[in-house]
Amino acid sequence: MKSLYIVVFSLLLASCAGLPKNIEPVADFELDKYMGKWYEIARLDHSFERDLEQVTATYSIKSDGTVSVANRGLSSKSKEWKDAVGKAKFEGDSSVGYLKVSFFGPFYGSYVIFDLDKENYQYSFVTGGENYLWLLSRTPTISDELKGKFLNTIQEYGYNTEELIFVNQE
Repeated sequence: MKSLYIVVFSLLLASCAGLPKNIEPVADFELDKYMGKWYEIARLDHSFERDLEQVTATYSIKSDGTVSVANRGLSSKSKEWKDAVGKAKFEGDSSVGYLKVSFFGPFYGSYVIFDLDKENYQYSFVTGGENYLWLLSRTPTISDELKGKFLNTIQEYGYNTEELIFVNQE
């Protein structure tokens, strides 16, 4: 029974690493420009970020060519900082914004950048599938214009905008 549980659990996690339906990752992606600190402006709720505010993600290139992912957020309940460190690597061509990310050993989930300020790398729309979605920005606040663009874009892809959490960055 234990072996069956491990197999089923592994298959479920592995299924999270595919390219979401109808989503195209950005082309002409430049990893060096993406590195650094990003503020989480909005997300869909999920257990590993529940009740977190002031959330940031910091990316850096490791010596082996993979990307270090350092996520940080303040628990609104305990008022303690929560940190998670993972790694990411490209799922194919490094000029395409399609990576896979792992915080749990050999299990990876999709990290698909489907919209990006390609000129200055100031915002990024990211999904990991129908239940995972983020709006990231280089600044803790964004313009109403960018917020509207994000809401319109994700609605076109079938995400329920009513389920979004706009993250307190103060």
